[in-house]
Amino acid sequence: MKNLSSSQIRAMYLDFFKQHGHTIEPSASLVPKDDPSLLWINSGVATMKKYFDGSVVPKNHRLTSSQKSIRTNDIENVGKTARHHTLFEMLGNFSVGDYFKKEAITWAFELLTSSDWFGWDKDKLYMTVYPKDTDAKKYWEAAGVAPDHLIDMDDNFWDIGQGPSGPDTEVFYDRGPEHDDLKPDDPENYPGGENERYLEVWNIVFSQFNHKPDDTYEPLPRKNIDTGMGLERVTSIFQNAPTNFETDLFLPIIHKTEEFSNNKKYGVNDQDDVDFKIIADHARAITFAIGDGALPSNVGRGYVIRRLIRRAIVSGHRLGIEKDFLYKLVPIVGEIMKSYYPEVLEQKDYLAKVIHSEEKRFNETLSDGLDLLNNLLDGLKESDDKVVSGKDAFKLYDTYGFPLEMTREYLNDEGYSVDEDGFKSEMQKQKDRARNARGDKKSMGVQRDLLIEIKTPSKYVGYDQLSVPDAKLLDIIVNEKLVDSVDKGIAEFIFDKTPFYAEMGGQVADQGIIKDANGDICAKVTDVQNAPNGQNLHTVEVLKPMNKNNSYSLDVDRHFHSKVEKNHTATHLLDQSLRNILGDHTQQAGSLVEPNYLRFDFTHFGSVTEDDLNKVEELVNEQIFKELPVNTVETDQENGKKMGAIALFDNKYGDKVRVVSAGDFSVEFCGGNHVKNTNELGLFKITSESGVGAGVRRIEAVTSGDAFKYLNNEENILKQIAINTKTNKLEEVPNRINQLQEEIKELQQKQETLETKIANQQADSVFENVQNAGNLKVITGVLKVSGMGQLRQLADTWRNKNLSDVLVLGTSIKGKANLIVAVSDDQVKAGIKAGDLIKAISSEINGGGGGRPNLAQAGGSNPEGLAKAMDAAIEWLQKL
Repeated sequence: MKNLSSSQIRAMYLDFFKQHGHTIEPSASLVPKDDPSLLWINSGVATMKKYFDGSVVPKNHRLTSSQKSIRTNDIENVGKTARHHTLFEMLGNFSVGDYFKKEAITWAFELLTSSDWFGWDKDKLYMTVYPKDTDAKKYWEAAGVAPDHLIDMDDNFWDIGQGPSGPDTEVFYDRGPEHDDLKPDDPENYPGGENERYLEVWNIVFSQFNHKPDDTYEPLPRKNIDTGMGLERVTSIFQNAPTNFETDLFLPIIHKTEEFSNNKKYGVNDQDDVDFKIIADHARAITFAIGDGALPSNVGRGYVIRRLIRRAIVSGHRLGIEKDFLYKLVPIVGEIMKSYYPEVLEQKDYLAKVIHSEEKRFNETLSDGLDLLNNLLDGLKESDDKVVSGKDAFKLYDTYGFPLEMTREYLNDEGYSVDEDGFKSEMQKQKDRARNARGDKKSMGVQRDLLIEIKTPSKYVGYDQLSVPDAKLLDIIVNEKLVDSVDKGIAEFIFDKTPFYAEMGGQVADQGIIKDANGDICAKVTDVQNAPNGQNLHTVEVLKPMNKNNSYSLDVDRHFHSKVEKNHTATHLLDQSLRNILGDHTQQAGSLVEPNYLRFDFTHFGSVTEDDLNKVEELVNEQIFKELPVNTVETDQENGKKMGAIALFDNKYGDKVRVVSAGDFSVEFCGGNHVKNTNELGLFKITSESGVGAGVRRIEAVTSGDAFKYLNNEENILKQIAINTKTNKLEEVPNRINQLQEEIKELQQKQETLETKIANQQADSVFENVQNAGNLKVITGVLKVSGMGQLRQLADTWRNKNLSDVLVLGTSIKGKANLIVAVSDDQVKAGIKAGDLIKAISSEINGGGGGRPNLAQAGGSNPEGLAKAMDAAIEWLQKL
């Protein structure tokens, strides 16, 4: 067996397929772009959907990649098994309608067994195949696999519902009898079974069918290959590691964690090993996830990151690590991955800052969570119950980050348990909510074969001209069929040349009209999109008969286009201004360029202060007032990068790229439309800034005439405020408002003082009316006070004066009823609980409530029932 590092294995795999005509696709961001069906990129094929569903035709139909991926469906198993990970790398080779089974299998066997490549012993390899897939068996045997190393598996059929599907074949490596964890006659002791001896290393999917809505299968017009090989597993074989964690991908992180721990060492104690593995795995995942723009939060991807950080910190506590440590592992992760992911080390300071901030916050939360847990235990001790409810356990998990196993362990030490079924029920409810929030989105579309077949060349000329007098109509599509003519209705057109911009990069498509040779309007262009082979596909409303191969005049709506241009250039100025003011860590996370406004999403840790927002706006306007020339140069990617151009997202730019520069201030790769000089924007005004997701902020803004309208409207509002506050000058409005607020505050204080005085006067009368209920002294009364706050104040007065055993007070506020029950400390010890009494009487006001044994409160919708509630309290106490 060769002794290869993980970096060498990755490079060898990619180089092998490059030599077989594949283009190496770079590892895409973990945050999916334009794919609402995914929370994370979870496989290599997830980044290839646009090719497989036919929405984009790749320049090379043979592709290969090493794609970082995240899967979070079984986080609880990470650290407890040999191969579960949240972050992993998936090596893959893909054929988009090019080669199929024979080539895929032949090359797979060559890579695995050739001495020039992996050089594995073929006798240690076993392949599972779909029983009906006789071709796969035939090609494996032809490659050199013995028949008794081919195993039929009914499960070897890749199917995710409607869409592409097909049989697959899996490759297993026999690690030898020393890895047997089952008896020889165990039914799971075979390649493909649940065991530690036979390790699955590669899955090759033959995507050849379309799973239709009626659950029938039809052949795909183009058959595809999709494969996945886990780098971590393959590395464990080359490095003869018992588990994935004893490889060069994880051990440096584990050894660094040992330095932080309380003299704990990996490989000595099973529970300690679990914690070391959790930390190593989660440190990698959060480093890459945050590096790709996701940030800790309580929703979506941010919730996953927060959960991983907290789980790792809890593991650190179990290892005796009392101080913040997780952020110190970022450089270790960066060193391990630097050969293929140099950006981790480049961002290490920012990544460490984000993680460290979350660590400090959780250490505070950890204390709060323990307080809640202790309060729950106090309640159980009083009720003689021995089980914490699933709802409370889930609150500890969801709000305070306590993993269920941590809550269980803590409770067991105190002689209590947790309702785990109830916890799982609450967890399922949350998953259902998350699933519903993502919507019913298809995970992969079905190929639109007609558009893939259309390869007629079409040229976009809209950078230089907005009217084309002689555009030839090459293709007409109506109801997914090519036709020679169309009389009216909706159709799709492809011309030999067009001035209409196809929607891309956040910029909306152009609109306009189409005229015939007589100058008559025969169609309206309502939308333009990119066809799979790169043509601009026009969606049109046909008004008069139009024929294929005829020439027409294409006219873009110039006013619409001009406003879009201004806003697009403004996004470039805004992007650079955000980097200058907030830091280089900000990345564009999305944009929308409409004629009337622009929307710009960007990654940023924390909110943007009003001061920084003003600085950003001022910096953009400064570039506008400088009248910077906006130039566009067409070049190749390498020269574009030398020019300092910023590549937004992880777009796959072509061989030729357009570099748009606004003076020396902003330089970006961009295929959109822009003004000739920044002075055309006139003015830039931010209208809103908000958070829209985990670590993603959104700015909305306007330019030119829309900016003037916005500011004019703001001024009119300010003038109206001046009139309402009787202020003569606009600049005096802030001081006048501050003055009015102070007056209001003084009046409120006077009102509260009067209300308290009135309440005390009422209380004096009520407190004198002590009733007997059995052996108990009780005070009840319905008062006219301002709310529950004053009822609690009266309860404090009652307790300080020791006026009776039990107090029951009520009040009515704006059609709502409030009740409060207080019990003296002596009677609490005797077994009387305020919470029990409040529950017994709150039905009289159509409400409910609860609280501590010595104080409880309730609210309801029936104020007329307050008197009955007082009577019910006396009756309940008399029965004790």
